[in-house]
Amino acid sequence: MTNKRIPPAAWKPGESGNPRGKPKGAINKTTRLALELFEGGIKDIAAEVIKQAKDGDLTAARLVLDKLVPNARERAVELPGLPSTESPAGVAEAQAAILQAVASGDLTPGEAATLSGIVENRRKAIETQELEQRIRAIEQRQ
Repeated sequence: MTNKRIPPAAWKPGESGNPRGKPKGAINKTTRLALELFEGGIKDIAAEVIKQAKDGDLTAARLVLDKLVPNARERAVELPGLPSTESPAGVAEAQAAILQAVASGDLTPGEAATLSGIVENRRKAIETQELEQRIRAIEQRQ
């Protein structure tokens, strides 16, 4: 096998070796053909899926609903009387209030888990602040 010397590149680092290249938005032949076939029968396909959904086909119904109804977003949760989380005692009270809201049906377990996670992060922040203050006090005594 001969070792041929490769000539240096005709372009500078950072420049494309094919500046004209493939234009943006260009679609290859297979994709273009599939789109043409799909577009030609889209109305017929949609009508058939809707018909099957009406006839009780749950998979077809799910397809129709997934496209018509947007995904549910999280709702804003209001918990009136939620205790202040400025102190560790307040954090414990807030966690108890969240638990009570789930028990009474005001919050779903998923919403409660999210809120509890937020309150737990607040507890960790308070704990970190308290530890920092204790360390500073110990360092100042020494």
